[in-house]
Amino acid sequence: MTYPCFTFCRILGLFPYKINNSIFKASKPHYILSSTITSVLCVLNMMFTKSMIPTKINFKTIITVILNFCSIILICSFAIVTLVLSSPRMHLLQTIMEISSKLSPKSYQKLSRLIHIKDIFDSIYIIGLIFTYLYRNRSDIFAVILSIYASQLILQMNMLYVNCVCVLKACFKEININLRHIQKFIVNNEQHVLTSYYYYEPRNSFLIIKLKALKKQHMIISNTVQILNTIFSGQVLITIITLTQISLNMYFYAIEWHDGLLINLNGQFSDLFLLAMIYYITKTALIFWACETAKNQAQEIRTTKCIRTTYLTAPEINQSKMR
Repeated sequence: MTYPCFTFCRILGLFPYKINNSIFKASKPHYILSSTITSVLCVLNMMFTKSMIPTKINFKTIITVILNFCSIILICSFAIVTLVLSSPRMHLLQTIMEISSKLSPKSYQKLSRLIHIKDIFDSIYIIGLIFTYLYRNRSDIFAVILSIYASQLILQMNMLYVNCVCVLKACFKEININLRHIQKFIVNNEQHVLTSYYYYEPRNSFLIIKLKALKKQHMIISNTVQILNTIFSGQVLITIITLTQISLNMYFYAIEWHDGLLINLNGQFSDLFLLAMIYYITKTALIFWACETAKNQAQEIRTTKCIRTTYLTAPEINQSKMR
């Protein structure tokens, strides 16, 4: 379902796993490659800080250097956290893949199509945006490579998080649909609902088994949500901080003081500013949308009175039968 994201992560060295028959396995060569790329990225970014120090020092250049240095620290921190959490993330992806296999074919295909389109479009957009910015500012190839890799690193991990949230949301929705079917079945067959402890129909036994299975599935999904939050919380926090830093950087680039406020928005900067803000706002809104809709979907799961009565009466019936 998330193979485009997996493919981009493998190209970037962020996917130190092998997939055999839908089973994730750690790959030592890929893990060594991932560790090497992360180390090189951190070293090159630290070396790049020397070239950011301007010869002419003023208030604006000092602020710009501080913001750029913070940006490099955030990128390195993001890369290190991504590498350290590779093993827990592998187990999480395996669990989510097993959970998603229980989705209906229609839900699975619809969700898979949405994820594929989103991942491919986001990757193409950010690469085009970076090339446009670096071309207009005549930056060297070293800066081009670092910028593309850092942006893709953050983007792919964010999209992987969104994909996992969307899969779990679809699983919660599937449970809701099954509960509604059970409720509808009980309402339409009230003559078969348990009326005493000594009347037990096979169909009621089937409903109880179905409810227990849904309860177990719900517990698995809820535990997976907690693990997902634990693994990706640091990366999401760094993403939000990075968005704030980029906004401040653009602000100090556009605003100058010359005996008053001067807004420096030329044609090229206006286009890039608009494209960049559309990208970052859209990405942040996508993360919040996925989390909020998944939370709402999980909160919609309620056991109706009929289902609760049937579920709670089952142990009593079994006890009466034993007597």
